[in-house]
Amino acid sequence: MPQKVRIALDAMGGDVGAPVVVTGAGISLTRHPDTEFLLFGDRAMIEAELAKHPALKAVSSVVHTDVAVSMHDKPSQALRRGRKTSSMWLAIDAVKKGEADVAVSAGNTGALMAMARFCLRTLPGVDSPAIAAVWPTLRGDSVVLDLGATIGGDARHLVTLAVLGSAMASVLLDLARPTVGLLNIGVEEIKGREEIREAAELLRAMNLPQLEYTGFVEGDGIGRGAADVIVAEGFSGNIALKAAEGTARQINEFLRGAISGRWLSKIGYLLARPAFRALRDKLDPSKSNGGVLLGLNGIVVKSHGGTDADGFAYAVDVGYEMARYDLLNKINQMLNREGGGLVPSPSTPESVS
Repeated sequence: MPQKVRIALDAMGGDVGAPVVVTGAGISLTRHPDTEFLLFGDRAMIEAELAKHPALKAVSSVVHTDVAVSMHDKPSQALRRGRKTSSMWLAIDAVKKGEADVAVSAGNTGALMAMARFCLRTLPGVDSPAIAAVWPTLRGDSVVLDLGATIGGDARHLVTLAVLGSAMASVLLDLARPTVGLLNIGVEEIKGREEIREAAELLRAMNLPQLEYTGFVEGDGIGRGAADVIVAEGFSGNIALKAAEGTARQINEFLRGAISGRWLSKIGYLLARPAFRALRDKLDPSKSNGGVLLGLNGIVVKSHGGTDADGFAYAVDVGYEMARYDLLNKINQMLNREGGGLVPSPSTPESVS
């Protein structure tokens, strides 16, 4: 029987806290019964919610703290006030101590990244961590990163992101050699910032065995599934994510408005309801919830702060998959594989200082 996956939850994170976190964990447990949970936060609140979920309560332990990181705290404030005592820090620290395989939080993104980086440190060969998430496309799912962890970065950073994203895609999407594209303003090799063009040259020259570099991808190529992994620095990646989420909500509102108009439209909706439900599910951001903080010496998953229990359950599912299929070991293999190092030797003309 395989060893259980132990998941640490920041039960005070997000807009709602324990009610969403506990209910979401219960939903995920039905899909992954080989899971145990360690919940950090206000014991009275957590246990009141656990009482509604007997199966979850049976595989959960609660560690009390009344310190929670606010959604409005600056990362530096969160580190000063919440280090060692907040529910967010304790969940991350459980991963560092080996008490949990993964930590999941719907809390303040900046604080989570700062705490995770301070507590877990980055892996050898990784200068800056990234947020990666699964992005639904016309041909299946893709992994997109960085979605806002690190703003800017040189060519070497972009190459590192390609390796990290490929490791996640190989685990989550079951791909032996994922295709990788660099997000750019055009597909022509002369376009884009110097760092992006230089990263493209590096990826072609290195010909890494763990990924297949396919070239530049424009913004509309993300939704088309132009590559299994789309790499961007954090500024443009975050804008792409927010634009896509906003567009999905806009389409939903357009559909709702069209359906609620004339009676003939309502009849048409009733006839086409299964198709509309399928479209709604495809456009539902909660079903792609769960950004993985890649490049750290431990697995941390960020859930949307305003998600519901179903959305949080998807974030827990992502954490489960990353731990069960040994994401960290996969990343380390890719970073250190003989002949597939992250940066060419100094004698190679394409080297980056």
